[in-house]
Amino acid sequence: MASGGGDESLGARLRALPFEVRQYLLITGNYWAFTLTDGALRMLVVLHFHQLGYSPLEVALLFLFYEAFGVVTNLVGGWLGARLGLNRTMNVGLGLQIVALAMLMVPAAALTVPWVMAAQALSGIAKDLNKMSAKSAVKVLVPQDSPGAGSALYRWVAILTGSKNALKGAGFFLGGALLTLIGFRGAVLAMALMLAAVLMLSLWRLRADLGRVKHKPRFREVFSKSRAVNVLSAARLCLFASRDVWFVVALPVFLYDQHGWSHWTVGGLLAIWVIGYGGVQTQAPRLTRLIHGEARLLTAGWAAALALLGVGLALLPLAAVSWLVLGLLAFGVLFAVNSSWHSYLIVHYARADGVSMDVGFYYMANAMGRLIGTLLSGWLYMQYGLSACLWVAAALVAASAVLALGLPRRPA
Repeated sequence: MASGGGDESLGARLRALPFEVRQYLLITGNYWAFTLTDGALRMLVVLHFHQLGYSPLEVALLFLFYEAFGVVTNLVGGWLGARLGLNRTMNVGLGLQIVALAMLMVPAAALTVPWVMAAQALSGIAKDLNKMSAKSAVKVLVPQDSPGAGSALYRWVAILTGSKNALKGAGFFLGGALLTLIGFRGAVLAMALMLAAVLMLSLWRLRADLGRVKHKPRFREVFSKSRAVNVLSAARLCLFASRDVWFVVALPVFLYDQHGWSHWTVGGLLAIWVIGYGGVQTQAPRLTRLIHGEARLLTAGWAAALALLGVGLALLPLAAVSWLVLGLLAFGVLFAVNSSWHSYLIVHYARADGVSMDVGFYYMANAMGRLIGTLLSGWLYMQYGLSACLWVAAALVAASAVLALGLPRRPA
């Protein structure tokens, strides 16, 4: 009885919350569940296919379509969100992820490279539809004419973004644990069932036509006409390419081959990096408000600080692996602040009517940066080693800082 009363009390408290907050909680929960399975699936694929005899580089290439399809998805997804509503694009993303998981439940003999790459492509489409919908929905739900709307928008975006990345890191651990406890197919089935339950709740409770524009936008409108959005998108492309150029292939292979780290140790470091990165993102509003000024100078300044750290990392002797790891953790802190600030700015600069198209265009650039970084990571490491990857990372962040100087002069 007491439990039932507690449930009723919790339900009453939830119903007493403003409608926008309840929708935000639903979107965030939806995004969390998706992200947890996304991180777990990445680790499942890495560990399982390594056990099947794939080299680290071959495993990394399984994610090539995952990144490549994100470029197209963000561009088309923003247009679909504006026409159909963000609730629908978010639910489509959940449904596609369930299909992608189902594709991996075939017998082991059927898990060929083209089949897995196709499943990963579908998962990449699902992930970017879900992310674009969640980020765009925040702009719609925060009242734009209320006092302190900009500060509230920044906090909501930071919480959504930071918690997502922390959960993705937790998903790495979850993937390894599930693989150990119930095997590859059992783990994939468990995640598909969980997402199916989340999809049912989302179809039932998420408001219809969220973010749908009053007119039917044409497809050519997905290419932003806003200088602020275009400049920020170019800066974002360079920023995320600077991370993935060492993170995706180069660092894991380097630690495994050159220093004899186990797969679990390498996976654990990457998980800690992503969890810490997400935690810092949630606190980014506290850090960035310590410095005041124009948005363009703040954006360029944070990127310049990250570029200087990148140069310091590139100058480190690679034998000093402890210092390298500490430096990369520090890189994660500064990168998280840059990323969270960018995520706020795009929602701030996006038009109120058709926000998903500006956000979709921006995350298309984000996906393009990840794709470029992933390809460079494998090629540069094979040709020149990890130091070259770190020098290129520093150069890309410096380019992001220079591009940020083209943002509007007004403060954000």
